[in-house]
Amino acid sequence: MLEKALFPARTLAFTGLTFTLYGMLELDTAASPKSEREAVLYKWIQRYGKGLLSLYGVDVKARGPYVEEGKRYPGTSASGKGRIFVMNHRSGLDIPITLAFVEATIVSRADLSAWPVIGVAAKRVGTLFVDRSSRNSGAAVINAMCEAVERGRGVMVYPEGTTFAGDEVRPFRAGAFSAAEKTGAEVIPIGLAYAEGGAAFVDEPMMEHMKRVSMTPKTRAALVVGEPIDTRGMSVAEMQEKARQVVQGLVNDARKALE
Repeated sequence: MLEKALFPARTLAFTGLTFTLYGMLELDTAASPKSEREAVLYKWIQRYGKGLLSLYGVDVKARGPYVEEGKRYPGTSASGKGRIFVMNHRSGLDIPITLAFVEATIVSRADLSAWPVIGVAAKRVGTLFVDRSSRNSGAAVINAMCEAVERGRGVMVYPEGTTFAGDEVRPFRAGAFSAAEKTGAEVIPIGLAYAEGGAAFVDEPMMEHMKRVSMTPKTRAALVVGEPIDTRGMSVAEMQEKARQVVQGLVNDARKALE
C-alpha cells in the first residue's frame, strides 16, 4: 500500500521541486552579476540533483577525488578547459546523481527535450540533445561539446549510447572522444552501480521506469570517480577502448562498495 502511494506523492513533489528551484534559479540569476551567473547555475543544479536524490530515497556512496569529500568534481581543469566525463548508463536516476556530484552539462537523448517538466528543466540547465539516428545531430553535438569545453564547461557523456542492466560496460561510441581529440580535454572516467536491480531502465517506456523507481522506497548506489585518462598520442578508437576498460574497473569497484 505504501509503495503504491509513493508514486503519486513523489510525482507531485517532483513537479513542485522542479518549478520551485527553477524559479529560485531565475531570481538568483537576475540578482547576480553576469560574471557570476555560471556559478549560480551550477549551484542550483547541484541543489536540484541532491533534492531529487533525497526525494526518491537514493543513498549514494561516492568514492574518488572531490566526491568522497562531499564536493562536486569541478568541470574545469587547471588549464582552463572543460573536462569530459564518461560514465556507464543504467537508470533514469543516473541524471540526478550526475547533477549532484559532477559539474557538467549532460549529453542526452533528443526526445528528453519534449518530456513534461523534465524537458523544461533539462533545456534550462544547458543539456545537449543528440538524436542517435541522425548523423547530422551527432556531428552538431560534437561541435557543441567542443565549444563548451573551450569555454571551460564540463561535459558529461554516457558513451554506451543507451541504458543497460548489470555491470558489463558495453562498447563506447566515438563522440566524446572525438571532442577530446579536437580539444585536448581531460577525460574523467566514472563507474556507477546500483544495489537494487530494479533501478535499471531497459526495454520499457520512460514513464513506466520512473513509476517503478518511484515505488521503490530506498535505492542504494555507488559512484567511483577515477583519475584522468592520459589520452596523449591515442587515436579516437584507442581512447574509446581504454576509457571503456577503465570505467569497467570503476564499476567493479562501485559494486564492491555496495557489498
